[in-house]
Amino acid sequence: MKTKTIVLVALAAVLALSTARAADITPAETKAIAEEAYIYGFPMIAGYKAMYEMAIDKLSSQFKAPFNTIANDSTTATPKDTAVVTPNADTPYSVVWMDLRAEPVVLCVPEIAPPRWYAIQLTDLYTFNYAYVGTITTGNGAGCYMVAGPKWQGEKPANIAKVFRSETEYSIALYRTQLFNAADIENVRKVQAGYKVQTLSQFENRAAPPSAPAITFPPMTGDAAFKTDFASYLNFLLQFCPEVPEEKALRAKFASIGIGPGKKFNFDGLSPEQKAAVGLAIKEGYSKINARRDAIAKTVNGWQVGAAFGDRAFYHGDYLLRAAAALGGLYGNDVAEALYAQGLEDSKGEKFTGTSKYTITFPAGEFPPVNAFWSVTMYGGNHYLVENPINRYLINSPMLPDLKKNADGSLTIYIQNASPGAKLQANWLPAPAGPFFMQMRLYWPKQAAIDGLWKPPQVEKVK
Repeated sequence: MKTKTIVLVALAAVLALSTARAADITPAETKAIAEEAYIYGFPMIAGYKAMYEMAIDKLSSQFKAPFNTIANDSTTATPKDTAVVTPNADTPYSVVWMDLRAEPVVLCVPEIAPPRWYAIQLTDLYTFNYAYVGTITTGNGAGCYMVAGPKWQGEKPANIAKVFRSETEYSIALYRTQLFNAADIENVRKVQAGYKVQTLSQFENRAAPPSAPAITFPPMTGDAAFKTDFASYLNFLLQFCPEVPEEKALRAKFASIGIGPGKKFNFDGLSPEQKAAVGLAIKEGYSKINARRDAIAKTVNGWQVGAAFGDRAFYHGDYLLRAAAALGGLYGNDVAEALYAQGLEDSKGEKFTGTSKYTITFPAGEFPPVNAFWSVTMYGGNHYLVENPINRYLINSPMLPDLKKNADGSLTIYIQNASPGAKLQANWLPAPAGPFFMQMRLYWPKQAAIDGLWKPPQVEKVK
């Protein structure tokens, strides 16, 4: 009883229900609605965590730059990068968090010489990938593109190539610039130096409009935002997410239990049974997200291969898939930009652990079919990159000239905690001592990969 009392007290900041409505909603209905709201809001809170750490909290180790200012990483990701789970370690990132409340933001790119691939992924607070600028979508020529918020009503300037509309008033632009090899880093930095970000008034060299109201952003501390305080954070975020027709009925349902833009909570309006129902909703909602994450796509040779990221039309109301995608790899790409295969188990159907040794062998001429590059990246059980003695977090196609091929032309990658020895170390993908998983990425995948005609090789347990 003591534990139950503590849980109920902790839930006091979770959900409000007006006294007038409390009698109209049964505990079962309360649980169902709260669970649906939790699943709906989970990826938004995950995105807010990234926004808070990258653009708001200047004391955060993950801070990049204030709103509407681009930050260029001069190196690829390391285990110190924890703002988002499963970061790629293939390309240096550039990022800008956009505050679109007062006016649009203009993103200008330089001419980027082929065959270098680049992509600027535009993602809103819902975690919908609503647009791209880059090699595949707009080409490698120079150009300026405008990102406008949901309330902007102006005209497209003549010197803007295209306007992209965000459904929410905050949005992230995440840049990936292909790195051909380690010696190519200075060329990537030159490309990054050509990425320009301005507000529309700066771009047009005119007076800025009135500033948007100052906001007190709730801090991200611990896991409470994803558990006991989830409704507080969701209500805060919904202020910047104007209702769209597709969600009118859903928002009304949420409002019946006190979830809505800027709403305040009155926990006393809940009956003891409803309080318990909310606690169960959080627990079961997270369990469903976690289970969907581990079954997010079709399993092929022990790899889960498929598309889990896209725009509103892609998800088509599947909020559980959206939440699972965010839990597994926040800000993943649309399949046209990158195909993901998550390796969770070996050829015997067993989960990976650093106490065993594994191999992946690509037959000669059967590397992942891509127009850009491919990689196999190691992640610990916490979904972040793993510290290791040689600071190697992946094996990728740019490394092929330095890898040791087998006599028949095939390539074997050695996956284990300790070095396989000097002769094989070039092909070693270091693993942690405990549980781990791997992510195979195919950037600018060829149609054979998208259609499933190419299959990733199994991971074999050798000891």
